[in-house]
Order: sequence, then C-alpha cells, then structure tokens
Amino acid sequence: MTDFSWTAHDKATVDVARMLAADAVQEAGNGHPGTPISLAPVAHLLYQKVMKVDPQDPQWLGRDRFVLSAGHASVLQYAQLYLGGLGLELEDLKSLRSAGSLTPGHPEYGHTAFVEATTGPLGAGISMAVGMAMAARKEHGLYDPETAPGQSIFDHFVYVVAGDGCMQEGVQSEAASFAGAQELGNLVVIYDDNRITIEGDTKIAFTEDVEARYAAYGWDVHHVDWTHGGTRYEEDVEALDRAIEASRACSDRPSLIRLTTVIGWPLPNKQGSASVHGAAIGTDEIAELKAALGLPPQPFAFDHTIVESAREALAQRGRALRSEWDERFDSWRRANPEKAVLLDRVRSGALPEDLHTESFPAGAMSTRKASGLVLSSLGRQMPELWGGSADLAGSNNTTMAGSDSFLPDDRVTSAWPGGPYGRTLHFGVREHAMGGAVNGITLTGLTRAYGGTFFVFADYMRPAVRLAALMGIGSIFVWTHDSVGVGEDGPTHQPIEHLASYRAIPGLDIVRPADANETAVAWRTILSQHDRPAGLVLTRQDVRTVDREDPAFASAEGVARGAYILRDAREGAQPRVILIATGSEVELALGAQDVLEEEGVPTRVVSMPCQEWFDAQDQDYRETVLPPSVGARVSVEAGITLGWNRYVGPTGRSVGIEHFGASAPGDFLMREFGMTVEHVVAEAQALLEG
Repeated sequence: MTDFSWTAHDKATVDVARMLAADAVQEAGNGHPGTPISLAPVAHLLYQKVMKVDPQDPQWLGRDRFVLSAGHASVLQYAQLYLGGLGLELEDLKSLRSAGSLTPGHPEYGHTAFVEATTGPLGAGISMAVGMAMAARKEHGLYDPETAPGQSIFDHFVYVVAGDGCMQEGVQSEAASFAGAQELGNLVVIYDDNRITIEGDTKIAFTEDVEARYAAYGWDVHHVDWTHGGTRYEEDVEALDRAIEASRACSDRPSLIRLTTVIGWPLPNKQGSASVHGAAIGTDEIAELKAALGLPPQPFAFDHTIVESAREALAQRGRALRSEWDERFDSWRRANPEKAVLLDRVRSGALPEDLHTESFPAGAMSTRKASGLVLSSLGRQMPELWGGSADLAGSNNTTMAGSDSFLPDDRVTSAWPGGPYGRTLHFGVREHAMGGAVNGITLTGLTRAYGGTFFVFADYMRPAVRLAALMGIGSIFVWTHDSVGVGEDGPTHQPIEHLASYRAIPGLDIVRPADANETAVAWRTILSQHDRPAGLVLTRQDVRTVDREDPAFASAEGVARGAYILRDAREGAQPRVILIATGSEVELALGAQDVLEEEGVPTRVVSMPCQEWFDAQDQDYRETVLPPSVGARVSVEAGITLGWNRYVGPTGRSVGIEHFGASAPGDFLMREFGMTVEHVVAEAQALLEG
C-alpha cells in the first residue's frame, strides 16, 4: 500500500478547479456545474496521482484511459486538462460550450486532446469503457502473451466516472453484467451517488441498491462516504484513494466504487439541490463560494502559480512513467520483432499487403454464410481481427473457423473452448452493450472488432451506432436476416424500415452485398477504412452467386465504389431502362433484365451495395453508372422506398415494401409483397409506356 499525500497545494488546485467549473458555466450561461464542483477532488486525484498520463502524448500506448460517462459534467475533465497542461488553456475554459471551442458541452473524441470517447448519452461511457478494458486484455494476448497478467507494457487501467443517470440507463446494466462475466479486473467505475437528477431527488424513480446489484454482477464493490460537510476532507479523499488502490489490486473482477456525495458541495446555499445539476449557479452564489475558498471575487481570478505547479508536477510524473515504459517497450521490440511488425502495421491502419479472400463460383449461397467464410479467411491473415455476436453466432456466422473464445478460464465450456486471450466474443443477449463495447475496442486502435445480431434488433443498439458515426471510428456491425425473407419468424423479426433508418445516420456506411463475391469485397473495403463505421447487412436465405467468369458480368471489385454496372444492355446497346438493386433483390433485377431484353428493351442492371460509397465517387463515375439521359429507372429493395428518389429521379419508380411482414415462408412473402421479377418488369414497362 502506497503512502497517501494530500498537500495544501492539492487542496488549492482543487479549489481552482471548483472555481473554474462555476465561472465557466456562468460565462456560458448554461451547463452542468454541480458535479464538477463536488467531484473536483476525484478528478484531481485521478489525473495527478493515480492514472498513467503523459501530457506530451495523448496517444501514448502505455496510458490509462479515463471515460466521463456522466458527460454532461464535461468541465470536470476540462478543468483537469487545463490544470495539468493536457492541451487546454484558460481561454478554452472561458469559451465553454461556445461555437468552435475545444470545450463543447459534452466531451467529443477527436476534438479535444485526451478525451478518449464521446460521451453524453448516459451509460454509454460505461459500455465503451468495458470495450476498452476488454481490448487491453486482448492486446496483451496478441502482442505480449508470454508476460504475466498485469506486467505487460500493454496492460493499463480504465477509469470511469458515472452518475445516477448512468446507473438508470439499460445500457449500463447490460455492460456491467457483461463486464462481470468477463472478469475485467482492469476496469474501475467511480459512481457519484449524489441522489440528484434533473427532476430532483432520485427517490421518485430510482430506489435500488446499486452496490448489491453490482455485487450480483460479480463486481468488486466499495463504498466511500463524502457527506461529512468538509469536516473530514483529507480523510475522505484518502478513503477514495484506498478504494481505488484496492480496486486496482483486484485482478479478477471489475470494481465499482460507490462514492456518496452532496452535489455542488461546498456551495454555501445550493449544495444538494437539483438547481445546480444543469444550470448556471448565479453570481451571488459564486461570490459566496469564492469567499469560502479564499479566492478573488472576479471571474477566473486565481493565483496562476497554482497552475504552473500542477503542470510541473504532472509533467515530472509523466516523464518518469514514460521513461520507464519506453525502456520496457524498447526491450519488448527487440525481443519480439514479428510482434513489433504487426503492431506497427495495425497502428498505421494498413492491411496485410497480400490480403486476399477466396472467390466464389456460380451457384447459390446466403450472404451471411459467405460472410462467415470470408471472416475465417481474413482471420487467418489478420490476427488483430476479432468479434462475435449477441448470442446469435450460429445465425450471424460471426465465428471465425478454428478461433478460441475470449473468456476467463472459469467461463470456458466444451462447446466454446478458449481463454482470456481468445478472439471469439460472446456478448450475450445485449445488443446495446455490444455496440458500445465494439466502439470501445475500436477506440483503442490496436485491434479491429465486429459485433453481430439480426438486423431488426439493430434497433436496440442504434445509440451506439450513432456514437460510432459521430466519433468517426471504424466500428463494424454485422446485421443478418435482412428482410421479409427471414420467413416464419414473422414481422417482429423482419426488418422493413431499417435500411432507410440507418442510412439516415450521417457518416455511417450501410453495405448490402448481392452475393458471396460482393460480400468478400465488402469486407475488404470496410476493413480498409478507419474513419467511418459500417453496417454489413446480410441475407438469411440463399441468393444467386453471379458467375463472374461470364464476361457479361462485371467484377465484384466494383463494390468498393458503392455501385457499379453489374450487367449492361446486350451488345453494347444504350440502355433505355436502368434497374438499381441491393442485396437479394439484385437477383430479381437480373431476372427482369432478361425479360426486358427478350422484349427488345435494352436494360442495365446496377448493383448498389452502398449508397454512401457511391455518393463519395466523382461526378463522372456516378454519371457513367447512372447517366442523366436515362430517366427510366427502377429501384428494387425489400424495404421501404424512402430515399430511393435520389437515384431513380423524378420520373423513376421504386419497388419496395411499405408495410410490416407476416409469419410465412420467406419466398411466399416475397411473392405476396411484390418482390418478383414480374413486378419489376411491369414497373419498367409502365415507365416506358408513360
């Protein structure tokens, strides 16, 4: 047990952090000052005394991660980034929540240095932190497997500050349960139990015993009480430090520290009140706070030598930690040259130079099955690739052949052999937490993860997918059973509006390949991108695998451009009709093309697996595929037709399904709902006749 030290300088620095929270929110005119004021000692303790941080390098591999799940309390973190010299200056605090500032209302990954994840949707930070903790264990196993747990240069801790709102969100429950099953001993969550949310005292809606719940999840649980009104200030901070130290020592369970606080303490009049949760405090209250803290009354006025000392202290500590780590890292590189090459490649974002996937002969195969075969091939070439599904491995085909499961030794079963460094993930029936965990893994940058479920249940994980798009990270989501072709499971399992709904998320690529070869190219293209998430949407039912040996058909490599001419009008004729289709409906478009060509109508079939990729192409290419001179266009997709007008134009038509499905065989439903060659032909003929 290390000696605890809390000096007059520590207290003075914390008081400045409290003042900064009050003044910054007051200057902005809005914000959330209460938690940043009362938790200022927590943040100071973590940044200045506990976490491994290098102020010169926000991407240092050896750093600990900090996730502010209670993202509305952003100024709690911003104050530490300023006081510690971690990329923010006083002017940034003064411009809190203003346009273009480095201090937005909620922490934003990629915008503010040392922010590890975009948070704000409550509970989401916990789910991403779980992914980060999983990633740390996986990275140890991938790059340094011979080193004992806790002793590798890749080992680090993930710290989370969460609030009562986080504890009420379902995603937090899913993620905490999953973390307990995974025995993530490198995860420490500090729960600010202040019993206040926007509507006031939490007893009106939230009465559970959070400690008991987390203990039942298999967590190591601690309680620290900070409701002594400042009479035991140093003792209270030391109690938290000891709880953190005990949590770090517990290697086989994640840890929850329930920190009971008074929101806004030491505000003289408003502490403990919901009024300080999400509103500026007011100049009179701030004046009294500053008087109590012995600070000047003017906004942002304080002794700047305090900041200089805090920055120097953290810089010295960071240099010592970094120097020791760098020495170990250099030794690791010398001892593990092949692992070092792998690490360098993964960090650069490059794929293996000779990466390949097998080509598929003509025939019939579901794209989910093709995806599983492609994944197995990729897995043999990309050791950094891992993933699984929300209890649907056999249906999603997300298990790479021959791969062990990522499980603590005591969770391994005869059906799922493996160990703590495996690569098959079992998320359980937890779609939302799965999405958050995949984001957390992706944010670490040293592996590549995917998570799968039925497309209709992507609804459960939409907030995590949206966050991935907002952060601009390469999370991969595998969604199978993509239409009424699911069949007898009925309308609850048959996605209708989902393609349009997910295409509506900016920065998200929705990729619906038509056959096995398109699926292979889709996977390679997705893996080559790191600044956008992708949803791979796959069929349950078998679909035609186009004969790519037939010169009439284009190479599936066109998938990488989002849309391409799969088969053009015969004998080089100028098309009179263009049929645009995705996924399983490309087969219908090809059948309709045959009929129309026999009737003397030159027809082009365009496969459009990804609208987003196509939209990113230059105008010349887009007009080559969809020439403006051809206004007779028909889109074909087994879902609502919203959005297809962009491609069929004002005179085109769309074949789709504008209602829920039913419980019946999939091929019956396709016919019943008009997803037939005959319907596509009729729509094309109507355009030509009109």
